[in-house]
Amino acid sequence: MKTKAAARTKVNQVPKGDFLPESQPMLAALYRRAQTRLREQRKRRPPATKAPPTGADPQRLFHELQVYQIELEMQNTELRQARDELEAMLESFRDLYDFAPVGYFTLTAAGTIKQVNLTGTCLVGIERAKLVSRSFGALVVVELRAGFQAFLKKVFAGPAKQSTDIELLSAGRIPRAVSLEAQRLLNGQECRIAVMDITERKRAENQVRVSEIRYRRLFETAHDGVLVLDPRTRKITDANPFMTRLLGYPHAQLVGKELFEIGLLQDEAASQEMFQKLKRQHEVRYEDLPLESQTGRHQEVEVVANLYQEDGRAVIQCNIRDITTRKQAEIALSRLAAIVEFSDDAIIGKTPDGIITSWNLGAAKIFGYAAREMVGNSILRLVPDGRQAEEKQISERIKRGESVQHFETQRQTKDGRLIDISVTSSPIMDAKGKITGVSKVARDITELKRAEEAQRRVAVLADANLELRREIIRRQKVEESLKQSEQHQRQLLTQAQAMQEQLRQLSRQILLTQEEERREISRELHDVIAQTLTGINVRLAALAKEATTNTKGIDRNIARTRRLVEKSVDIVHRFARELRPAVLDDLGVIPALHTFMKNFTTRTGVRTHLTAFAGVEQLDTARRTALFRVAQAALNNIGRHAQASRAVITIQKVSNDVCMKIQDNGKSFQVERTLHAKAGKSLGLLGMRERLEMVGGKFSVESTLGQGTTITAQIPLGKIRGGGSRKSSPLKLKQKFP
Repeated sequence: MKTKAAARTKVNQVPKGDFLPESQPMLAALYRRAQTRLREQRKRRPPATKAPPTGADPQRLFHELQVYQIELEMQNTELRQARDELEAMLESFRDLYDFAPVGYFTLTAAGTIKQVNLTGTCLVGIERAKLVSRSFGALVVVELRAGFQAFLKKVFAGPAKQSTDIELLSAGRIPRAVSLEAQRLLNGQECRIAVMDITERKRAENQVRVSEIRYRRLFETAHDGVLVLDPRTRKITDANPFMTRLLGYPHAQLVGKELFEIGLLQDEAASQEMFQKLKRQHEVRYEDLPLESQTGRHQEVEVVANLYQEDGRAVIQCNIRDITTRKQAEIALSRLAAIVEFSDDAIIGKTPDGIITSWNLGAAKIFGYAAREMVGNSILRLVPDGRQAEEKQISERIKRGESVQHFETQRQTKDGRLIDISVTSSPIMDAKGKITGVSKVARDITELKRAEEAQRRVAVLADANLELRREIIRRQKVEESLKQSEQHQRQLLTQAQAMQEQLRQLSRQILLTQEEERREISRELHDVIAQTLTGINVRLAALAKEATTNTKGIDRNIARTRRLVEKSVDIVHRFARELRPAVLDDLGVIPALHTFMKNFTTRTGVRTHLTAFAGVEQLDTARRTALFRVAQAALNNIGRHAQASRAVITIQKVSNDVCMKIQDNGKSFQVERTLHAKAGKSLGLLGMRERLEMVGGKFSVESTLGQGTTITAQIPLGKIRGGGSRKSSPLKLKQKFP
């Protein structure tokens, strides 16, 4: 029974790449399936003459060997299925290449297309079969072909990645703007070009450029002075033409000056105070500031300063309006107000019933009527059709003793014009409080209305200007976001390509390793087990003959046959130990390592020492198997390559992890060169790392000249979250050479 269990373990524990061995129920099921298939095969065979029974053990052993042969055939079928799955995975990666978001072209040094994905064919609107063997330069617009040829030469001149922007012809459509990123392949005869459509981005850039031009035109044609200042230095960075005319300074002399240096503020202290206020309130308004131009002309200005962000930096904009004319008008009106008769306002006296009693020159000026024409007449003479109700309403309020302040309405002049006036009416009372008359002051506000309308238009323009600036800032942010997105996509593409290449290398190495293991197993089966079984068969045939003719030597022949059977059993046991020692599953990883290290010392002469803590046996089967396989592979490498006399394995607990170190005193090696030299021959260091990553572990190698090599494997003690392998860091390699 022990022989049958060991043989079954050997058959079912053939490594399948990096997959874990099946559990015991699966072994039993496989064994039962093999027995069932063997019985069916025997039923289909014609009956054969049975040899007389000579003992139950050889027949049972022969039966078991047949069962194991069927099990091997079934496992070969599973290996072929695994190969088909790998081919399906390769096909999926081909789909990823074809349906990538960017076009991929593989070109020769002459520019001939060797390969192209589906995205690339969609960019140019040509089928893949028609694109292959065609010149890529023929797809470039005519005026840019010379530049593309120079770019292609630059790509093949060195291994560095090159990039450029060109336009590609597209069948039935306008040329598309694309960004090219190319790099020479390792063979030096071809290069791969990634083609990204940037037509929409170019269109957005053009729209931003047009917006900037419009903003600049508004800035330069504004009828108010505009200054742009840097809050950090308080110096002028830009000024519009109206400001240069207002001050009489050329633009070059304005830039770099502070506000007090151009006479807008009293001194540097006033300038600092203004900037401090701007930082707190983000807006400062000065209704009346004196300003002296370079020619000495004095003028009054209104200043509005705003602090805002432009493309991530603070900017101050000062809008300066010349109000000299308006100030002079206000002064003149204040002086004339003291002299009623010569006031520019119409000051009219009337009775409570609306009969005009007085009429000043201002009224004559505003309405065009002389005093003699209006005194004694009704005030309704000035009221145009449709406004009589307003005048009646004012009269009713006056009779109640109320005053009407700045009532805006329209009146008709002598020449028939309608003018806008502001009317203030107040009752005139005697000492007894009786209303004896009405004082009416009318001011022509036609020009003021026009000025307000102009001001509203300016405000609309200012709002449009502000909205335009916001739109510019928004588009700049969008452009920056597009750039970041493009950079992120390039990084993802580079990572995907590296991972794809690594997957191809690992797949290639797995297949080669599987084939090598199959070759070794086949050679051992053919050279050792097959010969031994042939000898057993010959002995059994001889026994069958001697049983009837010569019974004297049958015991000796039975003993020889038994030795052959024992030899075949020992060979099967050795195969089982080499493929997977039973002690690993029965007793644990520490006894398994002791057994392997003892055999390793006997085989190679390298002295070994193991130090381990008992807690390592708490790990599950997968993690204990990973530790054993890494130690096994490391010791085999030491025996084959290190020329060492001693190897030490230490297993200890570090934090919440199990840390295993394999150290030797042999010669060091250059890790990178060894990895590249062994690519495609064995899994080597990469195989160790992959085993650890499958169980959430970490792996590192340190090789130092004169001090040997240390391999470190670290596996978590606790349960891995999610039931799978945790994310592992890349392979860490350390070397110290003079």
